[in-house]
Amino acid sequence: MKTAQISGGVVHELPDDLKKVLISDESILERWEDLTPLARNEWICWTVTVKKEETRKQHIERVRTDLLAGKRRPCCWIGCIHRTDGKRKPFIKR
Repeated sequence: MKTAQISGGVVHELPDDLKKVLISDESILERWEDLTPLARNEWICWTVTVKKEETRKQHIERVRTDLLAGKRRPCCWIGCIHRTDGKRKPFIKR
């Protein structure tokens, strides 16, 4: 499996802890690489903008399980606050 080049997002670079999870399973990595750069950016931002280390670990685990379940973006999340190229999607509380 090729691990030298793993795609990041449009604003965020791929952090090492998330990269480790992505390269742990070829199926997860394939799904990650199939995402658009904007979708990858959403996952990265959703993971790195939390305050607690425990929450970050939970988000990284959710990236893994959600990608395996076929999800392409974090659910019920406003979107990357660091992007300057467009509007964020509205928050939908469920």
